[in-house]
Amino acid sequence: MGDTRQKGHVISLSFKTMQIFEEAGFKLKEIIMKEQHNCRATGYWKTNSIKYDFLLLVHEYLFVFKK
Repeated sequence: MGDTRQKGHVISLSFKTMQIFEEAGFKLKEIIMKEQHNCRATGYWKTNSIKYDFLLLVHEYLFVFKK
């Protein structure tokens, strides 16, 4: 699961989702971070990140839960 931006701010979809699982009784066992590769929009966003002065979000999370 990745995060996103909205109006210039990072929206942490991944950690909001993790919190929902924890509230439902799941216990977090591991957080695995991976780098995104070969995204279709990478070239477009790389160009615009330089033009509009923001960093790319180039990671995703895999949460491992135990119930």
